[in-house]
Amino acid sequence: MGKKKNKNKKKKVNAKKERYAKFRKDKPSTMSFDVPNFTPEQQMQKQEDDRNISLFLRNAPRYPAREISERKMKSKR
Repeated sequence: MGKKKNKNKKKKVNAKKERYAKFRKDKPSTMSFDVPNFTPEQQMQKQEDDRNISLFLRNAPRYPAREISERKMKSKR
């Protein structure tokens, strides 16, 4: 069986946590995010930009990383 814990015993303070506590920032518990109000022209521009980005990501050639191509060339020798 296990040893009973003493409930009156104080917890040991973690020295590392104490030392670096000054660098930790307090974060708010709730995030406040307000959506900006765009004019109709700005909305159209944003949609056009999103469309262009998605087309680019869909159709852009995907070249292998430089290290991979170098490794392939080295193995072909």
